[in-house]
Amino acid sequence: MRVGLKALVFVIGALLMLAPAIVAGMMFTDAMQRRAETANAARLRVLGDIAANQLGRQMYRLWQDVEGMSRIADMGDSEETRRQLTLLSSVDRRYTWIGVADVTGKVIAASQGMLEGASVAERPWFRRGLNGPAATDVHGALLLEKLLPATPEPRRFVDFSAPIKSAQAGTTGVIGAHFDWALVKDGLHAFRGQGVDLLLVSRDRAVLSGPAALEGTTLSVGSAVAAGQGASVSLRERWSDGRDYMTVVVPVVWKDMPGFGWSVIVRADTNTVLNPIRSIARAFWTLLGAGVLVGLVLLYLFSAWLAKPLQRLVAAAEALASGRSDQPPHDETRYEEATRLSAALVRLQTHSVRPYQPTRTKADKTSISMP
Repeated sequence: MRVGLKALVFVIGALLMLAPAIVAGMMFTDAMQRRAETANAARLRVLGDIAANQLGRQMYRLWQDVEGMSRIADMGDSEETRRQLTLLSSVDRRYTWIGVADVTGKVIAASQGMLEGASVAERPWFRRGLNGPAATDVHGALLLEKLLPATPEPRRFVDFSAPIKSAQAGTTGVIGAHFDWALVKDGLHAFRGQGVDLLLVSRDRAVLSGPAALEGTTLSVGSAVAAGQGASVSLRERWSDGRDYMTVVVPVVWKDMPGFGWSVIVRADTNTVLNPIRSIARAFWTLLGAGVLVGLVLLYLFSAWLAKPLQRLVAAAEALASGRSDQPPHDETRYEEATRLSAALVRLQTHSVRPYQPTRTKADKTSISMP
């Protein structure tokens, strides 16, 4: 079955119009989505950098206080040391406890006199502090639990410790400070927003601060693995809730402070991030579809306009070929080829209707001329 000119023009024209429009539209929306992802990843990284920097500064100031006290603490004057430690804990309420222990682990001076005379020889902050400046990750209260006022939730602390040295005897003791973890992490809440979660993750991938459903859990997603390695990455991944997130990991480090191995993870629900772009893309495809529909209608009308003269001329030629010459071909003037073909058919029809005149021979002419 052969295709007519109108259908041929319409189909080819539609393909030539639709193919570039669809390809260009897909390229445009894909590029727009990639730009949106890049822009939002940069936004999340800025947010993560600010949060990690603020937390690092906060911990560094606390470390400076502890490190400064390690240089002036007098192991021989427990009364003066207790006064200084109590003053420091009163000035900064993040200090739950700060104390000094000798090399055997016996506490000889502490803020408010808490735990004085007790042994902390088995506590991680003391063992690490004997060897050099140390930071101990979030942990529960053990010795202090009975000495502190009751709270709705168990108390948790982070510790800084440092050796106390003298020029003559070397290391003579360890100073350690317990900081209230709830007060430390409160500063992170300001960075949370609609569709954006900020998590603080330990070296072993435990969530120290973040959404309630995740706090205390151990993550297995790629961003948590990167956080455990202290790497800074940006990626898109699916979490345990089945949602896709754009995720940025920023390690928390600050100058020469002993580190906890923390990393800040900032994540944003991909749907929330890309919904504005998807709305723009839907509007774009709607406008493009409307434009294509109008174009197809105009193309159909054009193909009909183009094919009509040829259809009439074909009908006239078929009538002429079958011996019907009573109706002259339509005088086509839409375009040159149709005009010329119409004139040619008119000439053919004129020749076909001329009366038949037989050719006379020479003998016939002679016989007619003789009397």
